[in-house]
Amino acid sequence: MEASSQKTFYLETFGCQMNAHDSEKVVGTLLSQGYCQVPTVEEAGLVLYNTCSIRDKAEQKVFNRLNDYKKFQKQGKKFGVLGCVAQQEGAKIFERAPYVSLVCGSASYRNLPQMLVQLEAGKPRVTGLDDRETDECFETEFTARTNPHRGYITIIEGCDKFCAYCVVPFTRGKERSRASDSVLAEARKMADVGYTEIQLLGQNVNSYKDPAARKTFAELLAAAGEIAGIRRVRFTTSHPRDFGRDIIEAIDAVPALCNHVHLPIQSGSTRILDAMQRLYTRDQYMERVAWMRAAKRDISLTSDIIVGFPGETEEDFEQTLSLLDDVQYDSIFGFKYSPRPNTPSLKLQDAVPDEEKARRLAVLLDKQREIQRHNYQKHLGETIEVLVEGKNEARKQWIGRTSQNKTLNFSARGDANPALGSYVSVLATATFPNSLLGEMVV
Repeated sequence: MEASSQKTFYLETFGCQMNAHDSEKVVGTLLSQGYCQVPTVEEAGLVLYNTCSIRDKAEQKVFNRLNDYKKFQKQGKKFGVLGCVAQQEGAKIFERAPYVSLVCGSASYRNLPQMLVQLEAGKPRVTGLDDRETDECFETEFTARTNPHRGYITIIEGCDKFCAYCVVPFTRGKERSRASDSVLAEARKMADVGYTEIQLLGQNVNSYKDPAARKTFAELLAAAGEIAGIRRVRFTTSHPRDFGRDIIEAIDAVPALCNHVHLPIQSGSTRILDAMQRLYTRDQYMERVAWMRAAKRDISLTSDIIVGFPGETEEDFEQTLSLLDDVQYDSIFGFKYSPRPNTPSLKLQDAVPDEEKARRLAVLLDKQREIQRHNYQKHLGETIEVLVEGKNEARKQWIGRTSQNKTLNFSARGDANPALGSYVSVLATATFPNSLLGEMVV
């Protein structure tokens, strides 16, 4: 490592919003330990990869990246693998990439300062791998926030659901929630420094259980939405089993809570949901959809769907397509099933051929695209408040986001120049399957 006055690091992040926010906290921790973040591998003394293993071949992507950069080992650089692949592969990473010096799972980030000391002292291999017994969350005062408009707050870590296809319970440990007082204190600090939008995060965010027994998840949402200066509160990702009517009641009652819910279904077939160990039926999921459709506010609903799970028949797939008709999602993330290490689905028979999975995914996404084309047209002529997130200089358009988490690109008349991070009203004048177009209302 370099002299203490020149400790530099480079961090690359793969994966989800949880990983992105974990990286913000890791960066903050490193900065608090005297490190300086640099933009390239070439400039760094310590090279870190915060990894994701939710999809197939994720581990190979990491090892390929490490292999690309092993040439820098001769320059005295040290390499570390963080996150889900680190927890999943453990010491095997040292065998496959012997030039790696640090392997740290996400449940061990709270120990990073001590691990860095060991690394700086010359210890060739430092490991932080928690089992599922830890009750501690990664809370730090040193979060380096990278999104200037939306601040992320992790309220629950880990997962106890053990869906048959999912590696998360094995890589992120058991469910453990932060005290509501701590969450709200962080939200107030963010409001104090100018954030107007916050997003509460968790693998199953609505499975939150306040260790101090002060607030339910819905009560925590409402309290966050009532903090002075906070204009928008989002949350992701919800699990249908723990999704209560009280969440909808909170959205109706507190205007700052965004009228958007991401509620993964994964399959429209109850038989496949049972094989996936999802802990609910299609009818139970549709009951939750009915709660949202009966709400006072127009709640946008989005979802995740997996096609080609082992044993999924054409009839099962048709049930998923019929679910799209019944629900009318505003958007979905569609995936082909991929086997993951340690998961129960590895033992299932009747694998769906890759070409059939690809066909089903294409059919699913085509159908959803038509649903979105119709859904977005309903906004024509509406005046919608957006948070200004950026500007497309080439098109002379601003990029806005609605409370429903829809992109609304807009133009402004004359010399109007809305500030990034401000809220403006926009008249929707055109629609596309994935976005809206409009003009700012002066």
